[in-house]
Amino acid sequence: MNKVLFAASEAVPFIKTGGLADVVGALPKCFNKEGFDVRVILPKYMCMKDEYKHQLQYITHFYMDLGRKRDYVGVLELEYEGIQFYFIDNEYYFAGDKPYGNIKFDMEKFAFFSKAVLSMLPVIGFQPDIIHCHDWQTGLVPVYLNADFQMGEFYRGIKTIMTIHNLKFQGTWDVKTIQEFTGLPGYFFTPDKLEAYKDANYLKGGIVFADAITTVSNTYAEEIKTKFYGEKLDGLLRARAHDLRGIVNGIDYDEYNPETDQMIAKNYNAVTFRKEKVKNKLALQKDLNLEVNGKSMMIGIVSRLTDQKGLDLINYVMDELCQDHIQLVVLGTGEERYENSFRYFAWKYNTKVSANIYYDETMSHRIYAACDAFLMPSLFEPCGLSQLMSLRYGTLPIIRETGGLKDTVEPYNEFKSTGTGFSFTNYNAHEMLKTIRYAQHIYYDKKREWNKMVDRAMAKDFSWNHSASQYEEMYHWLIG
Repeated sequence: MNKVLFAASEAVPFIKTGGLADVVGALPKCFNKEGFDVRVILPKYMCMKDEYKHQLQYITHFYMDLGRKRDYVGVLELEYEGIQFYFIDNEYYFAGDKPYGNIKFDMEKFAFFSKAVLSMLPVIGFQPDIIHCHDWQTGLVPVYLNADFQMGEFYRGIKTIMTIHNLKFQGTWDVKTIQEFTGLPGYFFTPDKLEAYKDANYLKGGIVFADAITTVSNTYAEEIKTKFYGEKLDGLLRARAHDLRGIVNGIDYDEYNPETDQMIAKNYNAVTFRKEKVKNKLALQKDLNLEVNGKSMMIGIVSRLTDQKGLDLINYVMDELCQDHIQLVVLGTGEERYENSFRYFAWKYNTKVSANIYYDETMSHRIYAACDAFLMPSLFEPCGLSQLMSLRYGTLPIIRETGGLKDTVEPYNEFKSTGTGFSFTNYNAHEMLKTIRYAQHIYYDKKREWNKMVDRAMAKDFSWNHSASQYEEMYHWLIG
């Protein structure tokens, strides 16, 4: 039996700020139970949902040295959907109404968490073959394993994997402060280890010391070895190219299922969508005060409203786009300029544009089900989950060819009658507009072709089972 411990800062259903939580919550359930014992360890945040906090069982507690301090470490557990979850408790670090806040404090908090993950293993008697670390918050786990813990018999032979969900976020602060927080010896803060551009960098430490590195799509794994996408770590990633691989994320096919989804107005499947899917559109148009017309092409955007997502391209051509026979429904929060821009266009084109500047799980499902197309013109996109959800609901993605978007959406080819969506290559607003207009042309003038594309989209399998088998293969390779 291969034993694997996932270490992460968030996981569905306990705490979620982004796609990382979906991955850590869903992936462990998909491994072959005969061959793998996969467990998860998280911080016990005060802001965790009460229904789960009340179910946690106390296991033990102990004290741990961190820098110049001695800290309390509580360990709690909960079995959820067949997976053993552990929670590290310390009210000083994990209080507050959000899991992340002040970056300097977060650096200290996740140094504590990373060291506590390793310290608690012999106490609870779980000796994993692999610790699978997710994003910068757990970047110090491989570092500590090679520092304070390498002499311990218990830890000998434990392998580590560092998964990069988004290279933009690295966890950096000045070397002197981090040395004090972590208690790591000075020789760890050199350019071949933790130091990068005069700062200490947790993710870099994880990449340097992990036995294997993954990221969340094949294309992104290639992109991050280049200067444009590499966020100043491209040299290191090229040096470790042999140990780097891309595995596309999946989505939970039970949670995102148009046939059984309780959140949508009318259920449908790959056979009935031609008649039933449009009823979701009519219901959403009515609720959002858009012109109620089943024939109008509706385009959806469910996104964090940030630079990364290509929203400046949309802004640039929005007036032109709104001359077309389309409707646009936006859901999400983020940078003020994008929030206000969508509010402005919703005021200016009130029967065509709906700006929902908040986040709501039910509304996101309704948009996936109601829309005909889904727009994701990202500047970069490590994997992206929204396009996988839209494919599942027969809503055709219009994407820029980058990262996971390129790996999961096959562009329409009218000569071969293949494809599951539409794509453009360059980060250019008019190239995007041209692609949206080409999609409109197929939608309005070649409806049979459009429906055949929906058939192909809904037949795709981006469930977690496919990804889990690739992770299993990597675990076998690593353990030998």
